[in-house]
This record gives sequence, C-alpha cells and structure tokens, in this order.
Amino acid sequence: MKDKGKLLMLLMIGSETFFFIALIIGYVYYRNFTEATDTVAQHLDAVRAGIFTLFLIASSGTLMISKRALNKENFKGFNIFLLLSIVLGIVFITGQVTEYIGLYQKQITLSKDVFGSSFFTLTGFHGFHVILGILALLILLIMSLGKLRRVSIAGFGGVEVYWHFVDVVWLFVFYFVYITPLL
Repeated sequence: MKDKGKLLMLLMIGSETFFFIALIIGYVYYRNFTEATDTVAQHLDAVRAGIFTLFLIASSGTLMISKRALNKENFKGFNIFLLLSIVLGIVFITGQVTEYIGLYQKQITLSKDVFGSSFFTLTGFHGFHVILGILALLILLIMSLGKLRRVSIAGFGGVEVYWHFVDVVWLFVFYFVYITPLL
C-alpha cells in the first residue's frame, strides 16, 4: 500500500470499531434484556437528530468532492469543499450539544441511571471522534492554504478514511438509539 498513513488509520479504525460495537451492544442490552426502564429514549427527538444526521452524512459527500478536486490539483475547489465539510461537522456537533443541554434541563444526566450513562457515553464518545475529525480536517485546510500542499495531499487519505468511519458509526448509533425505540 502506497499510503502508509491510510493503512495506519485503517488499523486504528479497526480497534475503534470494536470499541463502538461494545458501547452499542451495552446500550441495546440494557434497553432490551433488563428490567431497567429506558429513561432517555422518551426524551429524544428522532426527527431533529435525523436532520443533524443529514448534515453529518452531507459532510462525507463534500469531503469526496474535495478529494476529487485535490486529485485534479484544483486547490481552490479542494479548500472550498473541505471547509464545507468542516462547517457541516460543526453543525452536527452543535446539534448534539444543544440536545445534551435540553436533556440536562430535563434532569437526564450521565449519572441519573444506566441509560443516562450509556447514552451519554455512546453519543459523547462519538461526538469526541467527530471533534477530532474536524480538527484533522482543519489542519489539512490550514496546510493546504500555506506552502505545505504536498503534506496535505499525503495526509488526506488517512483523514478521509477516519471521517467516513465516524459517519458510518453514527448511522449505527442513530439507528439503535433513536430509531429502534420507535419501532
């Protein structure tokens, strides 16, 4: 494989996959196979979360467009679509933060019960990964605006794989946390 950064990122993503699988299984287990009452699901707004999910998924689309521009050495297009990916990621995180504020106002907290703990742990770790991805995208943008274009091209593969991973993980989180309680 030519891109060692991308290979290393794939190895890291492999370990992160198991981490998120464990968190999702824990959440689903407590909801479906214990006597505990799910205190979180009734306070979640699946439609609102779905709208913010669309922003996150759109950020993967704009990242793919920025890659296409980068491959054509269209640095202006690369920068525009990379910035758009960053903005869409920030919109998603803003949605998550405002959801947390609303839940805290309803006394749904990390320490309330097993569902508060598992919800905030699962979505919080995902949000942390999105923030790391936004920072990585910002670093690429800053580098591409300067004289380090070659470094940004070399680093793009690993960051791109990471960002798409974060999006795919959210689709599973969204399904198991927001959709399945409605079924």
